[in-house]
Amino acid sequence: MSTESRLHTLFPAAADIPEQYRPGAPLEQRDYLVDGELRRWDGPLAAVRSPIHLKTAKGDEQVVLGSTPLLDAGAALSALDAAVRAYDNGQGLWPSLPVAGRIQHVETFLARMREQREAVVKLLMWEIGKNLKDAEKEFDRTCDYIVDTIHELKELDRRSSRFELEQGTLGQIRRVPLGVALCMGPYNYPLNETFTTLIPALIMGNTVVFKPAKFGVLLIRPLLEAFRDSFPAGVINVIYGRGRETVSALMESGKVDVFAFIGTNKGASDLKKLHPRPHRLRAALGLDAKNPGIVLPEVDLDNAVGEAITGALSFNGQRCTALKILFVHEQVVDAFLEKFNQKLAALKPGMPWEPGVALTPLPEPGKTNFLATLVADARAKGAKVVNPGGGEVRDHLGPVNTTLREPRCCGKWRQARRGTQGMAFPCQVPQRRMAPFAAQPAGTGPFLRGASLLVVRLE
Repeated sequence: MSTESRLHTLFPAAADIPEQYRPGAPLEQRDYLVDGELRRWDGPLAAVRSPIHLKTAKGDEQVVLGSTPLLDAGAALSALDAAVRAYDNGQGLWPSLPVAGRIQHVETFLARMREQREAVVKLLMWEIGKNLKDAEKEFDRTCDYIVDTIHELKELDRRSSRFELEQGTLGQIRRVPLGVALCMGPYNYPLNETFTTLIPALIMGNTVVFKPAKFGVLLIRPLLEAFRDSFPAGVINVIYGRGRETVSALMESGKVDVFAFIGTNKGASDLKKLHPRPHRLRAALGLDAKNPGIVLPEVDLDNAVGEAITGALSFNGQRCTALKILFVHEQVVDAFLEKFNQKLAALKPGMPWEPGVALTPLPEPGKTNFLATLVADARAKGAKVVNPGGGEVRDHLGPVNTTLREPRCCGKWRQARRGTQGMAFPCQVPQRRMAPFAAQPAGTGPFLRGASLLVVRLE
């Protein structure tokens, strides 16, 4: 079967989906959490669409999962004011609560959260196309992270209880909350990555305004009651809507003390500029990355290929830590690509609930066509697609496992410079020794989160 034909057979009919994984009726969510109560929004709603389509008599139709509130600036500011009141310049109930008390509240939330595992996992599959195994892993890792955070805070509190003598001065050093935190996470890990900022902010005594990611937004709904019942009023507030209307108003108010954001550098820069006192705004940011994998000639090819495939294509490559460009030594590049493409062809595309599926639909509308334009740009500038069927797209599927080979490390094509997340990645072949590319890899752009050096051993 050709790649194009395979793409046209991946979407199922509703009857073909196992009953436990069917999405059910669309959920019209009008609730948002402010000041310890679930408020009803009677204004416009944003439709939540799945990247999954279903076969019908009229052709393939995209699944509508439900809708969420399109809050305006006034509603968002009411959530911020609730957080400001709850913090009360550090004198509020939550920041004044002993560490043991805050831990107890977080543990209560964790217990309630575990009850919603099945609902959250199903929504992770349907909202962002994450396969069942990875969706379950994301939920469980998030729970483990909360447990680990509690443990670390207990250790920190024990260390901080001691007095220290430094240059004749006896003192005690303790950490205090910073104020009101605005937490925003990414759509690729809308639960785990978001909670890695949200939970530490809460447990350290800050009050929080939390806006879910643009995709993976409905999965927060099963947790709203747990948030409401587990924390004092105003400590955690959950808003929805377009960031341009809601988040911009929050930043312009000057009442946000901590900005926790995982996303693009442009988005972070634009929002920080809106704050009237940026010098006092604390920022915890996780931004773009163009992470290289560097393959040296002294390499175990089977191991290197396995690591490269996992690093490049886990969750369709939609990870900030994914390998997004490969530098392969000319002595091994042909053998490497042969094995790489064999592994690539063995990856199973399909729907998130299917056993053994590795590649699933991408949640972002237009993303597949955008990646296809990057492939076309690279080909026009001398690159070659070296895997059979690479570059085919359809709706939210593809470009299918596109491996681009460029014989010169010139970085002229857009894909070699952008920190893209998806199923297309460049493989460049340095003409000379590898050291300069390991130290300053061409085409990684201004953002580098990490690099993988694939060798047999380092001596």
